[in-house]
Formats: sequence, structure tokens, C-alpha cells
Amino acid sequence: MNAGMNEAPLTGGLNVLSLMLHASWVVQCVLLLLIAASVFSWTVILQKRKAFASAQAEAAVFGPTFWNGGDLAALYRVAEPRRRELTGLEAVFEAGFREFSRLRAAGGLEASELMDGARRAMRVVQSREIEGLEQGLATLATIGSTSPYVGLLGTVWGILNAFIGLGQVKQATLAMVAPGIAEALVATAIGLLAAIPAVVAYNRYLDQLTRYEVKLDTFAEELSTILQRHAARAG
Repeated sequence: MNAGMNEAPLTGGLNVLSLMLHASWVVQCVLLLLIAASVFSWTVILQKRKAFASAQAEAAVFGPTFWNGGDLAALYRVAEPRRRELTGLEAVFEAGFREFSRLRAAGGLEASELMDGARRAMRVVQSREIEGLEQGLATLATIGSTSPYVGLLGTVWGILNAFIGLGQVKQATLAMVAPGIAEALVATAIGLLAAIPAVVAYNRYLDQLTRYEVKLDTFAEELSTILQRHAARAG
């Protein structure tokens, strides 16, 4: 009889591991692929959770310090020695203020030119921060959208295999076909288990990324306004 029909009867309740071990090699390959995708997606989910938590914590610490109207030069002196370690709002501030100070010290530039240089420096840092947080989200979207279909492929193959096996016997019973169908349906279940967390995490992190991007833009605009006043006084 076909390899897909050699399963042990479904006695003593559902045994997913037994179904997976007795599945045909195609279904087993699908299951291994889905399990690997699930493990990878959870790795990305945990990494993104840590990254977004770190970004929010940094904003919660530096944001109030900046919004309280402290001396920008003093803030820069604290931030500048740690330039390579800075992230988030503080990184945007350090880049913008450093470029503004450099151009102003060079002399011979209009206020608009000073501001253009500072804004360019801030945009570069903003893009870098957003790009870092975006990494991995496309993977979650891919796993979330394709895993159910990969699982369905395993299910279709397993059911097809089970019915082909039935064609080789004179008297077909439900007990003969049930194990093959059950193991095939496990592929759909594993596909959904891989897809659902990835989709939920992707939507959640995409929303957080959008909010954080707005926060960076708002901060950069506020800093630009303050630097504009400094440039006007210097002129």
C-alpha cells in the first residue's frame, strides 16, 4: 500500500507528533519548512520587540530633557562623545546640531544654508533609524502571507496520497483513510500557527514604526525651529 496509508490508527486521542512522523516525505518536508519559518518569525518578533522597546525608552528619557528647553550646547556636549552609540531622538539631535555648528563656524553662509545643512544631517539619521526598525518586518509579512498556502499544499498532497492508497484496496473504510487525512490536515494547522503570530506582530510593529517615524519628524521640525532662531540671531 502507498506510504501515506501506513499510518498507525488514531487510537488514544490525537497524537500530532505521530502523525508528523508517519506522514509522506512531501508532507514532512512541508512541515519542516513551516516549523523553520515559525522559529525564524519568532526570532524576528523577539528582536523587533527589543528594538522598539529600546527606541521608546530612549525617547522617554531624552525627549523630556529636550522639551524642557535646556541649553542645546550643553546637551550636545553630553551627546557628542557618545556619537557612535546614540540612537533615536538623541542621534537626530546630535547630527543636526553638529552640522549646524560646523557650518556656522565655517562662516560665510546664510541662515537658510545653515538650516538646509542641519536638516539634511537629521534626515540621514532619521532614515537610518527607520531602516533599522524596518528590518525583519518584510520577513514577517512574507511568512504571514505564504505559510497558510504552504500548509495547504501539504494538506492537498496528503489527502491526495491517502485517496490514491484507497484505490489499491478492495474494501475502503473510514478507519483506513482517516489517519492519512488527519496527518494532511496537520500541515494546514502548522501553517496557520506559523502565519498568525507573524501577521499579528507585523501589524503591531508597523503601527509602532509609523508612530515612531512621526515622533522623529516632529522632533526634527522642533529642533529646526530652534536652530532657525539661533541662525537668525547669529546673522
